[in-house]
Amino acid sequence: MNWINHYIMRFKKPKFWDYKEPNINSYLLWPISFLIKLISLFKIIIVKRKSSSIKTICIGNIYLGGTGKTSLSLRINKILNQKKIKTCFIKKFYPDQIDEQNILENNGKLFKNKKRLNALFQADLEGYEVAIFDDGLQDSSIDYDLRIVCFNNTNWIGNGFTIPSGPLRENFENIKKYKNVFLNGNDENLDEIKKFIYKIDSNINIYQGKYIPKNIEDFNLNDKFLVFSGIGNHKTFISMLKNNKLNIVKDIEFPDHYSYSTNDIEEIISISNELNCRIITTEKDFIRLKNDARNEIKYIKVDLEILNEKDFLKDISDLYE
Repeated sequence: MNWINHYIMRFKKPKFWDYKEPNINSYLLWPISFLIKLISLFKIIIVKRKSSSIKTICIGNIYLGGTGKTSLSLRINKILNQKKIKTCFIKKFYPDQIDEQNILENNGKLFKNKKRLNALFQADLEGYEVAIFDDGLQDSSIDYDLRIVCFNNTNWIGNGFTIPSGPLRENFENIKKYKNVFLNGNDENLDEIKKFIYKIDSNINIYQGKYIPKNIEDFNLNDKFLVFSGIGNHKTFISMLKNNKLNIVKDIEFPDHYSYSTNDIEEIISISNELNCRIITTEKDFIRLKNDARNEIKYIKVDLEILNEKDFLKDISDLYE
């Protein structure tokens, strides 16, 4: 059902997905969600890869989009590189995800293909020791050595229903088969989320990722700012900026991986002029802008830091020792 997930991600998600409880819209769409689940049960699962020497780490999600997969992929790649491990990234090729592909390519070797398995074969041929998959948790063609599920602390699991009744790619209870969970964000709702996870399985490994802006000194805290983004975790981005004392007077949210038109940018600039404020966006969004639009706009560079990194390294030591 990966094509369904990708198709939905191209649109702005409905607000009712992130309600704490399902509403009438969720229940009306539930028969479609049930049908998708039923179809997936009859899907032939063929694990095709386990014989090669390359180790595999899949960083995926259950909640659709905006969970910090790419940020965590970059962080893990950096950690393993410091240990002199020859790593690469693998990402399924989608023409509307050039932003994420460019970011990965700027930080390491990226293998991209319409089939992740083919990209893995190529990485293995070129002698890479560890392949880090940005997404692909639901790809049954690969038997990953380590599977990590990412969640955004703010969105969490939304209303708890699966697509299209809610934002989940699969039932939340499936989390127990993955065993490793990253909670990414700005420390929101952590205790409540952990309790919820441990009710499913008390042996699940939970790690915490926190977004840290790396170029905040480039911005004058006395200025006013308009912020726009087309990412899956817009609210978390805004929260991080406010936590770092930026005066956000207006924020505009677009669908994930949104392709900005000239009219979009002209309208954003017009609004900023009316409000007498500067414009900020994310690095992913900045990459998608045309060159002539970049003069008026700056971006915040963000890293994801693993707060309990020592525990994480201990748990994955068999991948690099």
